[in-house]
Amino acid sequence: MTRKIAQASTQQATTIVPLLMSPAQVIKGEGILKNAGNKIAHLGTRPLIIGGEQTLNVVKPDLEAIFEQYQLTARFGNYHPDCSESSLTTLKNIVAEHQADLIIGVGGGKALDLSKLIAKKCNLPVVTIPTSAATCAAWTALSNIYTNEGAFQYDVSLNKCPDLLILDYELLKTSPQRMLVAGIGDAIAKWYEASVSSGHSTATLTIAAVQQARVLRDILFQKSATALQNLGGEDWKEVVDATVLLAGVIGGLGGANCRTVAAHAVHNGLTHILKAHDALHGEKVAYGILVQLRLEELIQGNQLAVTSRQQLLKFYDEIGLPKTLEDLGLKDVTLAELRHAAEITCLPHSDIHRLPFAVTPEQLLAAMVSTTVLVKVKAEV
Repeated sequence: MTRKIAQASTQQATTIVPLLMSPAQVIKGEGILKNAGNKIAHLGTRPLIIGGEQTLNVVKPDLEAIFEQYQLTARFGNYHPDCSESSLTTLKNIVAEHQADLIIGVGGGKALDLSKLIAKKCNLPVVTIPTSAATCAAWTALSNIYTNEGAFQYDVSLNKCPDLLILDYELLKTSPQRMLVAGIGDAIAKWYEASVSSGHSTATLTIAAVQQARVLRDILFQKSATALQNLGGEDWKEVVDATVLLAGVIGGLGGANCRTVAAHAVHNGLTHILKAHDALHGEKVAYGILVQLRLEELIQGNQLAVTSRQQLLKFYDEIGLPKTLEDLGLKDVTLAELRHAAEITCLPHSDIHRLPFAVTPEQLLAAMVSTTVLVKVKAEV
């Protein structure tokens, strides 16, 4: 009897945390979408395809050929005006009207985030087909929700990663180079955020995530410039894999603590400035890394952060990532607008509080306007 009670007590004390590490299937290659029909058809017969109008026009020929070959009854749905609650409601209604049994998300981060979230809410499988390497949204069990005007509201943890990720290099080559540059900015943040929030963790998977973030950073440092000069080349493919796939692996292994800290929090705050909406997600995140390092300098006196920031400034120059508010198109932003963004960034639920020190809006504002300031590194005695 005692043993049974002890066993029951142990079972009650156990917390089951699902490991959402990767999509169920990942296929990649040149023109791989054309050969993915059997995998798509295995997941459903009445797909709803979600994406922006331009993106859907690019992929329609390949998808329609698949639908005809496998006798799938498909419907296309644009997401508009943003990855927002109103778009979610509209598309959920279309799911019901079409009696969809599969969601296919096509496009960039917002189209894929919305597709994953609709799939969760409707309990349907989801396929992600990224058309740029600007984010790792095709991989992750996470969706970000914005207002109709594009201001970040909140993120939603999903109960699984996508059922199928189709990474077609031929399709990604059609996107502007700026998208890949932004993806590099988004992906390289993994190291600067994970090393601060989780660098001292003793948990096995978190240690693995932090070390993978270091590997990701090194790959991007070594191969990004060459990749951008040789569209479709081997280095280009490796950098695409790094930004879309490896960046997702890190979030899957390490969870929320390894996913976002100050760099992404700064991005979220900047989305509340209308003038910042022309800057891509990864561009704002890249700028946010410099802000995070500057905070470490100003508040902690961290000399390693000084070195890291100066190293990043050179790298940003080399590949064209933004270093300042002016580079983000915010040359004429007002102090009131910046202060509002800083206050949003420092709200109690913000990821900026994953930093190992407290940050006030005033300190953040000081860091935001001094990302390129030159500081001499103190020599060790």
